[in-house]
Amino acid sequence: MADPWQNTTYHQGGGDSYGSYGEGGGHDGYGYQADYPLQEEDAASDVTEGHDEEDQMYEGEYQGIPHPDEVKAAQRAARAKARAAGSAVSELEELSEQYEDIMEDCGHGKFQWTLFVVLGLALMADGVECFVVAFVLPSAEKDLCLSNAEKGMLGLTVFLGMMVGAFLWGGLADKVGRRRCLVVALAINCVFVFLSSFAQGYGFFLFFRLLSGVGIGGTVPIVYSYFSEFLQMDKRGEHLSWLCMFWMIGGIYASFTAWGIIPRYGWGFSMGTEFQFHSWRVFVLVAALPAIASLVGLTFMPESPRFLLENAKHDEAWMILKQVHDTNWRAKGQPEKVFTVTHIKAPKTAEDEFIEIQSATGTAVQRWAVRSLTLCKLVLRNVASLLSAELRFATLFMAIIWFCMAFSYYGLSVWFPDMIKHLQYEEYESKVKVFHKERVENFHFNFSLENQIHKEGEYIHDKFISIEMKSVKFESSLFEDCRFEDIRSTDTVFENCTIRSTVFYNTDLWEEKFIDCKMENTTFEHNKYGCHLDTVEENDVLIYLVSFLGSLAVLPGNIISALFMEKIGRVKIIGGSMLISAGCTFFLFLSFSQSAIIAMQCLFCGVSVAAWNGIEVVTVELYPTSKRATAFGVLNALCKLAAVLGSSIFASFVGITKVVPILLSFTALVCGGLVALKLPDTRERILQ
Repeated sequence: MADPWQNTTYHQGGGDSYGSYGEGGGHDGYGYQADYPLQEEDAASDVTEGHDEEDQMYEGEYQGIPHPDEVKAAQRAARAKARAAGSAVSELEELSEQYEDIMEDCGHGKFQWTLFVVLGLALMADGVECFVVAFVLPSAEKDLCLSNAEKGMLGLTVFLGMMVGAFLWGGLADKVGRRRCLVVALAINCVFVFLSSFAQGYGFFLFFRLLSGVGIGGTVPIVYSYFSEFLQMDKRGEHLSWLCMFWMIGGIYASFTAWGIIPRYGWGFSMGTEFQFHSWRVFVLVAALPAIASLVGLTFMPESPRFLLENAKHDEAWMILKQVHDTNWRAKGQPEKVFTVTHIKAPKTAEDEFIEIQSATGTAVQRWAVRSLTLCKLVLRNVASLLSAELRFATLFMAIIWFCMAFSYYGLSVWFPDMIKHLQYEEYESKVKVFHKERVENFHFNFSLENQIHKEGEYIHDKFISIEMKSVKFESSLFEDCRFEDIRSTDTVFENCTIRSTVFYNTDLWEEKFIDCKMENTTFEHNKYGCHLDTVEENDVLIYLVSFLGSLAVLPGNIISALFMEKIGRVKIIGGSMLISAGCTFFLFLSFSQSAIIAMQCLFCGVSVAAWNGIEVVTVELYPTSKRATAFGVLNALCKLAAVLGSSIFASFVGITKVVPILLSFTALVCGGLVALKLPDTRERILQ
């Protein structure tokens, strides 16, 4: 069978013509001054007065190690020779090679590191968003009176919003611009996070979290596409992997801030009984700070010059490339280095001409409608092109890998804390106190009741005043001439009881808590309807600790994958990490305690992150510039779909069996790992 990856080239739509910026000749498509010296990106300025640069000897010369400038010169010569071959290189590939040469001349320095931090904060915001709902649910479920179904819907809605956002913003970023789309996406996220923190009803809170998810969903596809287009080939894999570390930092930030804010119930305020702003709402606001910081930083960052060249905006692209060049070399103490590019070839497509023609006709509303309709068609056409003959295998293989990895990772990410909660519940149940046929008469209960079952008891002339009932169940019991006053209850029910001449005053014991009970001359006065937040710390710190340790465990895997991404290669890192992660899942059969489950989670997260890093790097490198963000968006949307399926399926087996989740995750990881080994090595591939 022929290798589907062999001789794969990417061509722009038919009949593209190329314009050029500036004056000058040369078959390479852009000119350099004749005396332009070779530049080493890591060069440093001479600090010794009178130092003669020509007398400086490269330290590896004695060992026969080529100077980096010589290596780059040889690479350029090879690319120039390939271009001279004529028909073997398309015009779009020629532009790619020219752009790579320019990025090498610009070097890697201050500009890339500044952009790294700004885009890292956006990626950090995406990581925070994945943890927010899990952290606020224990408090929000009482503040908003959420049922189990509503809690599940809230968690599902966030991922659905991120799925829509990934598809939407990824497609738009290839047509409108990386920076512009990222700014709008982050702005939408910030606005609706702010509104969700003040939403008093479940419906509004759900709606605002959905829209905030749509906004933050665009960060991952755009950030990687955007940053990769400012990196030269030999820096791309390593620095994209370092960028992945911000997602881990987002998890740590969310865990620490939730731990420090949510249990502090006094940090909120209220305006009457209609508006309550508790501490978990403060956490929701604080969780938006990375997105706000990234949004501010992006106002100082330029658009991707590669995107501008693809859209025939030569002047803007040239100015940005000059800015990158000058910023880097000034920071390295060599301001005398001059940006010598004189002209760059770039395509001018029929799609652009169509938009320009339509934008000059009709009223403002008609022009907006035409632009929007045309943009939608172009985005959908771009999505469909991912299944073209040239990209079919890449898209199919990457879809399988993304789905398998996300299904296992997010499924187990939900399964781990749910299993811990299940073990806690089993331990709590094992300590339940059972009282059988007790008779209590003329007694004043002034102490709280917790984790108790009372069967066939008789309570005559008793008073239950200002106490809390937590996980208390009365079965087939008699209450006669009793008084319940100022009662706060959690998971408390009366089942098949007879209640006579009893008063319930200012309690939260309403009809739903009396199951098949017989009421005789019983009155309810000033009942407390709705839900409440307990003033004691009921949020188990273990939920924060587990998330923190899981995020921290990612650090070693991140560092190792970043350092070896160029040496080992993306394919081996993805395939090896997924297969090792599959082997780790069998250790889950040994998880009989909370500490064992936490240890398994840390091991799994630490190994699987290397696969994630490789997947994201390969996704960037497999697709041409005109389709890069679109492909990343589609695959990331598929990832979120797999996350919803995995978390739902795995959660349904908690407390029932471990076998099914373990076998499902093992099968998915092995399948994805084997497919990954069929991917081409993209280490030496210039961004198309």
